[in-house]
Amino acid sequence: MTRIIVVCLFAVSLSAQTFYVDTMGSDTTGIGSQGNPWATIQFALDQVPDEALVLVGPGEYFGRTRLRGIFPVGVTVRSEVRYQAQLRHTSTVVTCFYGVGITLEGFDIAHTGPGAGALVIQVQNLNVSPDPDVSRIVFRDNVIHDSFNNDLLKINNGALDILVEGNIFYNQAGSDEHIDINGVVNIEVRDNIFFNDFEGSGRPNNNDTSSFIVIKNSGAHPLNEQFHIHRNVFLNWQGSSGSNFLLFGEDGQAIYEAEDAWVENNLFIGNSPNNMRAAWGVKGCRLIRFRNNTVVGDLPALAFAMRINQEGANLVNDEISFYNNVWCDPTATMGAEFGQSNNDFSDTPPTATDQFVIEQNLYWNGGAPVPDDPNELINMSDDALAVVGDPQLPAQAAIVLPRWDAGSMTFVSGNSTIREEFLRLVNGYGKPGLGSPVTDMANPLMAPLYDILGEIRGPNPDLGAFELDACSLPSDLDGDFDVDADDLAILVSLWRTDFPFDLNQDGEINVLDMIILIDSYGSCL
Repeated sequence: MTRIIVVCLFAVSLSAQTFYVDTMGSDTTGIGSQGNPWATIQFALDQVPDEALVLVGPGEYFGRTRLRGIFPVGVTVRSEVRYQAQLRHTSTVVTCFYGVGITLEGFDIAHTGPGAGALVIQVQNLNVSPDPDVSRIVFRDNVIHDSFNNDLLKINNGALDILVEGNIFYNQAGSDEHIDINGVVNIEVRDNIFFNDFEGSGRPNNNDTSSFIVIKNSGAHPLNEQFHIHRNVFLNWQGSSGSNFLLFGEDGQAIYEAEDAWVENNLFIGNSPNNMRAAWGVKGCRLIRFRNNTVVGDLPALAFAMRINQEGANLVNDEISFYNNVWCDPTATMGAEFGQSNNDFSDTPPTATDQFVIEQNLYWNGGAPVPDDPNELINMSDDALAVVGDPQLPAQAAIVLPRWDAGSMTFVSGNSTIREEFLRLVNGYGKPGLGSPVTDMANPLMAPLYDILGEIRGPNPDLGAFELDACSLPSDLDGDFDVDADDLAILVSLWRTDFPFDLNQDGEINVLDMIILIDSYGSCL
């Protein structure tokens, strides 16, 4: 049954029409064929039918690239050779102000240099009607780097259903972010790498940039909710001492600046000597859940784990939870400001947060006591099921940063794809040793189905982002020689009550959901 379905899906993908864009093409005389290509992505999108594939040849494409058009099924615009089609501009490089069902994949995207106008990529809904004109936009497997003015990626003003998957982000500009998510609904950020390396781009590191990801609501948009930030790697902080790897809320609005977020299976590597505010921040938000993340390293900061506070007219934070996370500073300086003194686990004013839960997390401060401050709302002592012990995570000496070298057409490490770099960082710095106290210690009702590598967690999941004993599942559970929703229902009854039935989010419970489950190793039952 599984083989038949996979073959059918593959056949559908082969039926898509393919068109071509090239630096030597023409939007006047070209017809979009391989022998007579068009010159720009924008023109191609104006011509192609739904379900088309647009292949873009190597070389530099200068000027603004507009992603536009309504595609009910969806089209893909792909660099024909990974990261060798370079999108460059002296202002915003890529915009999507009117587009539905567009995927941009495999590009190298950056400003040309100093003096550029604001933003590298902007996704913004300009339609004020209830039906958004910007939705189902995907950025996948791109190297997005070196803004010289503002954010690398801004998603704002009512955009809906945006997926940011498997990209590398580095070097924003000034007090701005890698990703600014602002007044939108249903945004998923997964399998990406976030870091900074200004010196590697020949730029000064002024330690003045803001958080890697900020989710906020600057314009008090009616909805700013449904965020899933998972399976990402954050490292090499070079920003200001007032910013975070990940921040919810920023502008002091008298509303919940963000609501309904899951932050899970992320690896935060504190390898840099530069001071930050805290790994995570929340300001005036509601229903923000952090689970099965790993924060590891010296990480000099004003607070090691979190800052949960209010600014301006912010509402009091509410329903903030922390389950199954790992906080590990092997240097015994957890939360030491500028790496020198004043160890601090959290900065959490008692009046700034209403309901919170911190339960079943691991804490390790290199054998020294984990900081506890009775003046803060949240401490390790509030975790009745706390695990204290060395998670046996690898040392962080001489981390090779995941920079793309366009000259050699490889990353500095020698790898050739973003996914290879992702696996290198996760296995090299986020995988606990055998016998680690993280093993089987997570609350299974609060653990996500997958770990940071997309492997399935069993019924006794580990703490942190990495599952040491990841497993697969048998398929025909009811013995009827068919893999279908009945098997999925049996699996749910045997495993966990919070199992997400519709795994591929296509609105149906069917065999495709089961296929997702059986793609790894071993047996969970």
